[in-house]
Amino acid sequence: MKKVYVAMSADLIHPGHLNIIKEAVKYGEVIVGVLTDNAIASYKRLPFLNFEQRKMIVDNLKGVAKVIAQDTLDYVPNLEKIKPDYVVHGDDWKTGIQRETRQRVIDALNKWGGELIEPTYTPGISSTKLNIGLKEIGTTPGIRQRRLRRLLNAKDSVRIMEAHSGLTGLIVENVSYNDVAKKEEFDGIWLSSLTDSTAKGKPDIGAVDLTSRMKTVNDILEVTTKPIIYDGDSGGLTEHFVFMVKTLERQGISAVIIEDKIGLKKNSLFGKDVDQKQDTIENFSNKIREGKMAQVTDDFMIIARIESLILKNGMEDALNRAKAYIAAGADGIMIHSKEKTPDEIIQFCDKFNKFKIKVPLVVVPSTYNTITEKELHEHGVRIIIYANQLLRSAYPAMVKTAETILKYKRAKECEEYCMPIKEIINLIPGGK
Repeated sequence: MKKVYVAMSADLIHPGHLNIIKEAVKYGEVIVGVLTDNAIASYKRLPFLNFEQRKMIVDNLKGVAKVIAQDTLDYVPNLEKIKPDYVVHGDDWKTGIQRETRQRVIDALNKWGGELIEPTYTPGISSTKLNIGLKEIGTTPGIRQRRLRRLLNAKDSVRIMEAHSGLTGLIVENVSYNDVAKKEEFDGIWLSSLTDSTAKGKPDIGAVDLTSRMKTVNDILEVTTKPIIYDGDSGGLTEHFVFMVKTLERQGISAVIIEDKIGLKKNSLFGKDVDQKQDTIENFSNKIREGKMAQVTDDFMIIARIESLILKNGMEDALNRAKAYIAAGADGIMIHSKEKTPDEIIQFCDKFNKFKIKVPLVVVPSTYNTITEKELHEHGVRIIIYANQLLRSAYPAMVKTAETILKYKRAKECEEYCMPIKEIINLIPGGK
């Protein structure tokens, strides 16, 4: 029997998928290559269902003889193994980001006389619209929580953007940029204590307590589906940190980052200009252990933030702390720096990568902002957090608008700084 190859993500099975399989059966035995999480995440968002769930669904579709994994967006590795007589794909990939993939399929098939069959794309079906519909329905705490670990398993590096309100949460959830080869978007949300307290008009000294901050968390949870990393400052007393972990995990937060400092919270970017003290390795390690014992699921992550470079305590101190915190059970290490260049961060990363036992490495390139995500990944960074850019960009625009109204004593001249009111209404789900 002739062999027919069909590749699909199969995250949302709809009549278009069934029509492709029905067409493929006409030509022979149908082998479906289900794209892995890694393959899908290489060009668009992580699928809602994991690979094993999607494979099980396709395995049970009528007409499918066999299901295999397709580890890349590129079909060629699987095609060269199977050497199918036919590949069946809808005609919607003749343009756009999959055009080059299509040409590689044709070139591969030509080597053994295979043929590409392209049925007309099923009208009235849009995966994009289905995905939008799912976003509007929302998600569950469990699904959202485990999404960060799935992203770390599927992607080279995970891109996180701060949000401090429901509106900024919607921006992180929905804004994307269509590159030539892929759709770029943010993978998750950083809930910063700095931007949350600043948005409330409070100093960044821990003045906004957990109860108040959970109001912001809930505002964001209600309108987004992406994973959230929570800035837990120092975590407070160990006995209090245990309750923070329970609260965050119950809400479906994916991770908390706590810094190894004690005393009144001061923003790290002030460095030695203000009185900041680092916790002992023993005490902070115990805080991590107690936090890990308090959590219920394996999905929640506790990430240890090291302040040694900020406080000029040296590279060796930072590395020793990283080893100790990993031994205590930390699920990730965040190394912080306020330098204008990434040199000391790169030095730390390269030494960290030689550890026998490693966990995901997290950085916040606020001051050393010239380094690219690709360069950070090359030095082993797994999570990149843009920690305050939305708030910092919003403030000057709002000040300019306010000054313009005061200057002209009317609102006409400030319109160039404002989006149309209809657009902002449409931005909010259910706003129409």
